[in-house]
Amino acid sequence: MFRSAIEERVAAAEAALRLAVEGLDPDDIPAREAGRLFDGLERIVRSASAARTLLARRVEASMEWKRLGYGSAAEHLAAKSGKGLGAAKADLETSNALVELGATRQSMLEGLVSPEQGSVIVGAAKHNPAAEAGLLQTAKKANLQELSEAAAKARAAADRDPEATHARLHADRRATRFTDPDGARVHKLRGPVDLASIFEAELDRLADEIFRARGKAGTIECRDAYAYDAAIEMARRSARADHVGTGERAKPPRPQHLALLRLDIEALWRGYAEGDELCEVTGLGPIPVAVARRLLGDAVLKLILTRGDAVAHVTSLTRGPTQAMRYALLWSSPTCIVEGCTRTIVEHDHVWGAEYKDTRHTKLGELERKCHTHHDLHTLHGWAMVAGAGKRPMVPAEDPRHPRHATDPPGSPPAEAHTSRRPPSAEAHAPPDRPPGDPPCAPDRPDLFSDPAA
Repeated sequence: MFRSAIEERVAAAEAALRLAVEGLDPDDIPAREAGRLFDGLERIVRSASAARTLLARRVEASMEWKRLGYGSAAEHLAAKSGKGLGAAKADLETSNALVELGATRQSMLEGLVSPEQGSVIVGAAKHNPAAEAGLLQTAKKANLQELSEAAAKARAAADRDPEATHARLHADRRATRFTDPDGARVHKLRGPVDLASIFEAELDRLADEIFRARGKAGTIECRDAYAYDAAIEMARRSARADHVGTGERAKPPRPQHLALLRLDIEALWRGYAEGDELCEVTGLGPIPVAVARRLLGDAVLKLILTRGDAVAHVTSLTRGPTQAMRYALLWSSPTCIVEGCTRTIVEHDHVWGAEYKDTRHTKLGELERKCHTHHDLHTLHGWAMVAGAGKRPMVPAEDPRHPRHATDPPGSPPAEAHTSRRPPSAEAHAPPDRPPGDPPCAPDRPDLFSDPAA
């Protein structure tokens, strides 16, 4: 049977790879080589996956799938790859879109972009080709969630009719249910952001309620467990309200969790967003200005009108942030400030060089939102953020990018790392010389803790 040159090369590469990993026993690999070997195999996987994705549209055009008895090319690809039908359809869409996106295609073939990253970039770039280069740069330093958020904004920026898109998402809303291989029942919701914000605000409020009740009993579980229990509690309360003897539905409690509607004032006046203007529910995604206008009277949302990312500067003489600071920080940093970290359960931390024990004040510009892990690295081990604004790396004291090197004289010993560990509580983050009665910097956990309006 005749085989083209590329088919011969692929067959040779397949044989060589099989030979290379034959008899592989991870325990026999020296620890210093394991990471390098993993990176090499990852590049192979990425390049092979990219080539396979590119071929998907050709497999569809060949009509071979019809000869083999499949109802569609996606069904054929799903059967051959072992993927779900939805994933196979996504591969076909990506394959067809890559025809016009040469930079993304080349990055995928070179293994610089993973198949998952490529799919996200393609999904946005086919609607907004001008965003392709920026998204490829984002993929180099951000995780998949951050890339997805950037892609969603790029796609929304190119949307000429956001209200029609919102209407389409509403028409396509759905709740799917299935049982996974482990036997657990799984529920998935998909719909427009404004409706999701109502659901999530109530879910978070109940999760907070459950967390506090169980915390008093000494039971601590993960956030997702409380969120699941909160969803069940929502159903139970609804069922009880439907069966009260008076025939009247019980009035639901007002959601107390903070959700910010980020909206540029010019967009509000004009009725639609232009350029880099924002109109989104923090942490959830963009929404049309018309939908934002309908939400302004909703008690679930607190409105912040701004020009870009500019927020008011606030100063306090207490250690913890004021309510206004919390709003401003949630606006400017919806997740942990450390590059690559997307945790939304965060704590307020004073920046390196502006500790409360030294300054005796708290300023908005001297606060950062960090997850518990990164807060500990700063407080207990002397790590700090590199100079700059927004998401950026966090480094140990010996790293030349650490801010101490900008002020300490040459040859200064590295900052002493605290090796003793204290209990994981808010008190753990207070400096040792904090005066009695001076409250610690309180955690800000919008997904678990109430954050009522000031």
